[in-house]
This record gives sequence, C-alpha cells and structure tokens, in this order.
Amino acid sequence: MKLHDYFRSSAAYRVRIALNLKGVKVEQIAVHLVKDGGRQHSPEYKAKNPQGLVPALELDDGTVLIQSLAIIDYLETIAPEPRLIPADPVLAAKSRAVALAIACDIHPLNNLRVLNYLKGPLKHTQQEVDEWYRHWIRDGGLDAVERMIDGERFCFGDRPSLADICLIPQVFNARRYKIDITHLSKIAAVESHCTALAAFAAAHPARQPDAE
Repeated sequence: MKLHDYFRSSAAYRVRIALNLKGVKVEQIAVHLVKDGGRQHSPEYKAKNPQGLVPALELDDGTVLIQSLAIIDYLETIAPEPRLIPADPVLAAKSRAVALAIACDIHPLNNLRVLNYLKGPLKHTQQEVDEWYRHWIRDGGLDAVERMIDGERFCFGDRPSLADICLIPQVFNARRYKIDITHLSKIAAVESHCTALAAFAAAHPARQPDAE
C-alpha cells in the first residue's frame, strides 16, 4: 500500500498514527501542499483523489481510499487489533464524538485552503487570519474537547482510541501556532502519554521523510 501524505497535514498525521498502532506498513508518497502551487492540485493526483486533498491510501490493487476517518475505519476492518474504537458502546460513541468534533468542526475551518482563501480573495491580513485560526482551535474547539474527554492517560479508557488519534495532531497545530492551551489540563495529560508511545512519536511531522 501507498500513503499519499504531507508531513504537516493533520489528516495525514491521524492516518500515520493509526497505521503505526496497527503495525501496517505502507510506502509514503509525499504530496507537497505548497510547492508548485500545491501538488495536490495536479491532474495526476486529482485522478487519485478528486478532492485534491491528503491523505489518500492507495491499495495494492490500485483502489484509492480518501478521507482520514474513512481510511482509519478501513484499517480497523482489515487489522482489528489493537482496537481503535472501544468495545463499550458508550465509550465508542464518545470516542467518535471527539474525533468528529475535531475532524469535522475544528480542522476544516483551519485547513490550508480556507486560510489561503481568507488571505487571497477575501483580502484578510495575516493578523486577522491568525486570529481566525486561534479562535476555532481554542475557543471554538479544544476548550469543548477538554470537557468531553474522561481519561487521565488517554481520552477514554486505558488505550489509545480514535479520539486520541485525532486529538494529538490538533494539539500539534495549536502548539505550532503558539496558541495558549496551558489551561487544558486533561488534554495536556493525554498529549504527554500519547506522544511517549512509539506509534505516535514515529508519526510526528518532524520525523517524516518530507519534513522541512
């Protein structure tokens, strides 16, 4: 299998963590989101992923799967252990809720194409764009996630779940943009435990082949 990837993409980061937790090996294919106007927009890449986004998981038979949560669901099916969705139905629903809050509510508002549209056609200043980013990560997002999670080591239960897989890349983004999240003590504890695990550490943007 091949993972069409970009080292700083939150969505690709999620999939890398899931692959590592499952022990599934892939060939990483870098798709630079900035160089040459964004290589995700090339006809060759859009033939694989019509949305022009990363990640895309290309199976050995040429089938291409897109959207990070759909890819993770596929991995959960082909490699059931370790589970990424808790067996307990309530914890499963809570884990999915956190994952969806991040992947569907927080992250899309701060996606590169949204930020570029704010700066380009809508003529917002960099300061205004940065404030937009900070608002939707902190006030519009992680503050609520802090109240949603239960665990002291992981978001829910005693092992990493889909919630942790989505949370850690979003925390990385917050730190990258120097957003103060020191008041989010439960998230800080989850981050500390998750990032100490080899599967999370190996997925970190700085450790990817295309890291800059």
